[in-house]
Amino acid sequence: MSRSVATKALSRSYTGERTLTFLVGLLALLGGALALVVGFGWLGEFRGRRPLLDPIALGWLGGHATPARIAAIVLGVLLFAAGLKWAVRSLRPEPRPDLDLDRTEGAELVVTAAAIAGAVQADAERLDGVSRARVRAVGSRISPALRITLWLREGTDLKGVWAELDAQVLTRARESLGLPSLPAAVRLELDTSPAKRVR
Repeated sequence: MSRSVATKALSRSYTGERTLTFLVGLLALLGGALALVVGFGWLGEFRGRRPLLDPIALGWLGGHATPARIAAIVLGVLLFAAGLKWAVRSLRPEPRPDLDLDRTEGAELVVTAAAIAGAVQADAERLDGVSRARVRAVGSRISPALRITLWLREGTDLKGVWAELDAQVLTRARESLGLPSLPAAVRLELDTSPAKRVR
């Protein structure tokens, strides 16, 4: 079982978002550091006293106004499209993969993610000490994983539930789906009993 597949069971990956945020923050930090170095005159007094908008650069832009405007518009459109694509990617729901059991043409057999989650949930809720369960299939068609939350009754034997979950529920799911491994992230919660009214 690869580490990347097991990680998918724990939580949705935000590696891309974190990388982009880190790069933007790093560029901002480097830009601020460069401005401080120039402002304190560490690169020369003359360079530190020059205006923020360089007269040479402004003169060049004035002499090439049309190409500069076109380049600015194109760059703005590209940045807007990239930002919109990134926002849609970040906000879309996490995929729930179906599993192809048979890809033979004309005899395809597909098990939906909802069916997998429902079957595992029904098995988990039959365990001693489990009051309810919630299961979600995550990952991909090639390497699915399960995210399981179990609510336990008060006084339940935790080791017993864990052993039964692995020996009965997860083993049965792997055998039924024909998978050599089925990573699962399990979260255990104590089910709150209804409050008793005092008379």
